[in-house]
Amino acid sequence: MLTFLPQLVVSGIATGMLYALVALSMTVGYRATTVVNFGHGDMVMFGAYASYVLVAGVGLPFGPAFVLAAALLFLLGVAAQRLLMQPIIAGPHLSLAMMALAVGYALRGMARIEWGNDILKLPRPYPQGTFFLGGVVFTMDDLVIAGVVLLLLLALFLVFNVTPIGKVIQAVFQTQRGAALVGINVRAFHAAMWGAGAGLGAVGGVLLALIVPLTPDIGVSTLVRGFAAMTLGGFGSLHGAVIGGLLLGVMEKVLGFYVSTVFIDITAYLVTILVLLIRPKGLFGQHASLRI
Repeated sequence: MLTFLPQLVVSGIATGMLYALVALSMTVGYRATTVVNFGHGDMVMFGAYASYVLVAGVGLPFGPAFVLAAALLFLLGVAAQRLLMQPIIAGPHLSLAMMALAVGYALRGMARIEWGNDILKLPRPYPQGTFFLGGVVFTMDDLVIAGVVLLLLLALFLVFNVTPIGKVIQAVFQTQRGAALVGINVRAFHAAMWGAGAGLGAVGGVLLALIVPLTPDIGVSTLVRGFAAMTLGGFGSLHGAVIGGLLLGVMEKVLGFYVSTVFIDITAYLVTILVLLIRPKGLFGQHASLRI
């Protein structure tokens, strides 16, 4: 039975790349505002639909449509934060959670109005194929998803650690009050980070739509897995979100094969429960107050 383990780990890492990207996009928004966006899964879904419209409806090539979908979701994230979240940012935590959920439900409702329960498929811009390395099978989908996510992670690492804007971001992450005292527009920063999170989520949505049917409900399971990866890695930890996503993907595959296929659907819930019970700060997080 252990002969299947390398294949399961490779497949889990490929799936975990998507979870890592979604968790990372949620963490970017959380680090800026200490508010978890529970409507984020529907932003991921909306990014996938935006790409589908641009490719199948408008007729744009996949590459430009991919970039434009991410840009549109960036603007949507900025607008949601400035117009809906910022006015109540000092209010009760429940108000913020309900507003984020309301934004998500609104996006899902718009998708349902246009497409109902139709199952759509985003055309792949590359031929399907399989590759063998030893006894492990790699699909073209695995390689494309892993390649795109790795490039994004490298770009984000360079932005956060090398560029001047990265220094500003790190400064606001460390102390928002201190950043405001030195002249940084913290409100604009919050909006930009929510936009960046939505844009990254859109990238995850497009990649997800390459391998699963596109429906208005794909954001629900995406949110659950992204939140579980974020919890496992530690709230506010960027590298923790990535590692949490990879671990979650591998656990789903391994438990689903060796124990029961039911674990493919429930592992994210179990991970969230166990982490909150045993180690609430996650693998790499720090103790901090959480605004939901």
